[in-house]
Amino acid sequence: MIELKQISKRYQMGGDIIHALDHVDLTVQDREFVAIIGPSGSGKSTLMNIVGCLDYADEGEYFLDGEDVSELSSRELARIRNKKIGFVFQQFNLLGKLTAYENVELPLIYQGISMSERRELTEQALERVGLKDRMKHKPKELSGGQQQRVAIARALSTRPTLILADEPTGNLDSKSGYDIMQMLHELHQQGNSIMLITHDEKVSMEAQRRLAIYDGKVFPVEADLPEEVLNA
Repeated sequence: MIELKQISKRYQMGGDIIHALDHVDLTVQDREFVAIIGPSGSGKSTLMNIVGCLDYADEGEYFLDGEDVSELSSRELARIRNKKIGFVFQQFNLLGKLTAYENVELPLIYQGISMSERRELTEQALERVGLKDRMKHKPKELSGGQQQRVAIARALSTRPTLILADEPTGNLDSKSGYDIMQMLHELHQQGNSIMLITHDEKVSMEAQRRLAIYDGKVFPVEADLPEEVLNA
């Protein structure tokens, strides 16, 4: 599903060059559930942006579902994102003026799907997350856990093969966080590949396989790592 080969990404901060990713090799198999754990500033978000086709690497190759996406244009990357990837963010990223239904429907509109099919896919996605009865509510009328479920429904509406979850429980209470993790497990059992980005070791242990990121390098979590990685 995901294959990164010697991926590097650098940023300039004043007179310094920051190596956000430093020759990263990473493979995620089809239908695998992988967690990437690391402290703030370790390169987690940069890694997710590249895997999610939101940004380009400076060096290296990236194959998604067998397709080399390293040199694709912005338009082609947008096509890949809309077709294959569902995003779940810590901040939910819902549009406040839209209802739950309209938020979930939005990526389908971008895909040019007909109104009747959009309605079917949107209602199916909201039903899967248990919110079909709240589809007319706006985000401010929903709890944090419900908003995250709307975000998951939006990610599911396009029927992606890969779900990228960036700190999906970070803004939730423990009960809501537990419910969201159970939902991710269900999606994994239904055949989705999942990459979970987190700083929380307990959350990372929900995955089949754990990797640690530190100073832009990725390691097996069992490796002899700096203490900061596993005590982020």
